Amino acid sequence: MTELADFLTAQPMLALFATIALGHMAGAVSIRGFSLGSGAVLFVALAVGAFAPGAAMPSSMGALGLLLFLYGVGLAYGKQFFDGLTSPLGLKANAASVIGVLIMAVMTVASIWLFPDASLPETLGVFAGAGTSTSSLQAAMALTGDNLPATGYSVAYPFGVAIPILVIGLYNAVFRPKIAPQERISLKMYAVRIENGYVVGKTLHDLAGWLPDGVAASTVYRDGEAHSAEVHGPLQLGDVVLITGVDTEQMLKAEQMLGVHVGDTFRRSHGELDYLRLFVSNTKLAGLTIREVKKLLKVETSFLHVRRVDEDISVTLDSTLEIGDQIGVLAHIEDIPELRRVFGDSVRASGEISFIGIGVGVALGLGLGAIPISLPGVSFALGFAGLLLVALYLGKIRSTGRLTWTMPVPANLALRNFGLSLFLAQVGMSSGKTFVETVSHSGLYLLLGIVFVTVLSLTVLLICLYVFKLPFDMAAGIMSGATGNPAIIAFTSRTLGTDKPDIGYAMIFPSMTILKIVVIHVIGAIMGGG
Repeated sequence: MTELADFLTAQPMLALFATIALGHMAGAVSIRGFSLGSGAVLFVALAVGAFAPGAAMPSSMGALGLLLFLYGVGLAYGKQFFDGLTSPLGLKANAASVIGVLIMAVMTVASIWLFPDASLPETLGVFAGAGTSTSSLQAAMALTGDNLPATGYSVAYPFGVAIPILVIGLYNAVFRPKIAPQERISLKMYAVRIENGYVVGKTLHDLAGWLPDGVAASTVYRDGEAHSAEVHGPLQLGDVVLITGVDTEQMLKAEQMLGVHVGDTFRRSHGELDYLRLFVSNTKLAGLTIREVKKLLKVETSFLHVRRVDEDISVTLDSTLEIGDQIGVLAHIEDIPELRRVFGDSVRASGEISFIGIGVGVALGLGLGAIPISLPGVSFALGFAGLLLVALYLGKIRSTGRLTWTMPVPANLALRNFGLSLFLAQVGMSSGKTFVETVSHSGLYLLLGIVFVTVLSLTVLLICLYVFKLPFDMAAGIMSGATGNPAIIAFTSRTLGTDKPDIGYAMIFPSMTILKIVVIHVIGAIMGGG
């Protein structure tokens, strides 16, 4: 065994990636729906670190991993985060989550004062582990200047994952709350014949401001020919107009305003046009509007919608394209090769990343995080929370001119999951020896971890349900975002079967990540001054 430990010490990179692989193998094991997911990397890393302490990589390796994770999260959840700051639902969700996290913060300070064995570094680690927040763990380690917070974190982390899952599962099983059936949103296309006289003389551009919200008219069929909005003149009785949208009620209202439904697409009703989806993989199109793309095309085409991530979006001439989008078009069959040439139409786009965007965005985020902030009695810098804030804003605006900030979802997931694995492996390997010594001498942090996460979970869930009267699936998603670990929201979504948990999670997770980081700094300043 000594020879193996010496070998791992001499080959730290090999030890790091072996740890990541073994951790994900362990995390894939599910026991009655409960699994640690990527969090298992930490526990394998602790074992490796205890066995071969000299195999640990420098802390800068872990910091790089966390940087990639937080930047990817910000880009992915920017829109939901800012919507949550202003919408009534978002304000309620944030209020419930803030109360839960602040109560846990008060309990953390009280524990340090009440229990002589509770040191500041390990108790801060318990706070981070109970909230399954790797970024607040990094903040705690930076604040204390050592890896001791990782010991408290690793003791509390399993309960930070397991207890919220148990709370959701038990509440659902015992109280059996009513959950509205999930309505799957998908793009609808209606071919409508113009039979209402007050539509005659209007152009498709006129209809854009007249039809119900979310409904667009893109193409007109007349006398055996189809034309897009740019080249077609005033409408006549008998014209067939293609309208698109996602809301059935709005589509039916638009249909009644125009005339009579005659089919779902022109292809079905007349056989003249073909509908197809094209991958946007030509990097020259990134950041261009539909209006600008139309000027590049040598053929007449109607743009119906864009599929981005798993969502269909109705388009206007001012809609902006991103690499990895799928765009739905109506075109003559003979024009399809030209469209594929312009758009690229390659699935490789799902792996395209703008390294200029990443470089500039990360630099801006780190710069913001380095700015000192002074509050009465407390002075601190945001650190990686500044990076997350910048990433959230860039994820909201998505592009600036021709510079694209976002990245396709598969690339984003790969980047942030690898970053998280890298961080957990480095931290665990650096803390393994200390962790074993802490657990063998004190059960205090085990108890604190259980209490902290139980109070956080129940506080957020009960406020959402009984104070704000939110439906259970939305409340469960908000609670998942407040507690944080992706395994919790995965269990919740799978158990409840709607998309409301994902929406609640996306609104809350970024803001609570920032709040937990700030709480670490504030507690450190208070205790350091006391």
